[in-house]
Amino acid sequence: MSPKSGATDNSKTPAAVSLVSGGIAGGIEAAVTYPFEFAKTRVQLRDAGSASRPRNPFLVVADVFRNEGARALYKGCSSLIVGSVAKDGVRFLSFDMIKSAFKDPDTGALSPLRNLLAGMSAGIVASVFAVTPTERIKTALIDDARTAKRFRSAPHAVRVVYAEHGFLGLYRGFAGTTLKQAGATAFRMGSYNVLKDYENSKHIAQSTATNFANGAVAGTITTYATQPFDTLKTRSQSAKGASTVEAFRSVLADDGVRGFWRGTTMRLGRTVFSGGILFTVYEQVAAVLNPVFQR
Repeated sequence: MSPKSGATDNSKTPAAVSLVSGGIAGGIEAAVTYPFEFAKTRVQLRDAGSASRPRNPFLVVADVFRNEGARALYKGCSSLIVGSVAKDGVRFLSFDMIKSAFKDPDTGALSPLRNLLAGMSAGIVASVFAVTPTERIKTALIDDARTAKRFRSAPHAVRVVYAEHGFLGLYRGFAGTTLKQAGATAFRMGSYNVLKDYENSKHIAQSTATNFANGAVAGTITTYATQPFDTLKTRSQSAKGASTVEAFRSVLADDGVRGFWRGTTMRLGRTVFSGGILFTVYEQVAAVLNPVFQR
């Protein structure tokens, strides 16, 4: 997904460029938008006071800031940043490699369906190697901060989870996370590239503004399409943990079918900005690195 990629572009982004650009973009995006992620996760976790809990992300952030302080808004942030650097590095790298394999050998074009399939495959790879364990620790830290307060830091949380549940404890919620990542990457990367290919076919110049707008649109599509998977993932990865089936039943028991879209407003607030930031930073970093690695 190089800055010059288009419907008929046969150029291939070097693997190192995809990995480094994706990692940098993911880390910056995670740090900038984390309060929205924090608010979304808080709403999705079970709470006796959930009926009266605000669902507007700004109100949740303001409430936490007022009652728990500014530092509380970044509980679990380090885990997400580390995870995002790894996740997006792997995701962009695998997407670019898979996308090249899916292209039409004669024209170099990639149909919308193949764009989605390439994104889905990249999401599964990212979930296995980076996303599930880091999301597990991030969610456990946020949940623990409002209840038992057992975890002193992300490394301490890893040690406790490992001691209590073994290695597989770090992969609690794997099914929900992988479903979410496969869907999210398919829609995010796929829709972004479809938009970009369409703009190239219409000779619309690529700029920071178009990159940001395309990323924001891709983020919006992704949020609504994959929110149920995100809700299941969050329930499964709470401090106590739960199986995907248990999480599914608890969501239905608490809120019915509508409960699977709990936290949509919070996540949408983040993904609109995160999609814009992620792809804009990726394109800018790749534009700097491409000439270096293609020499």
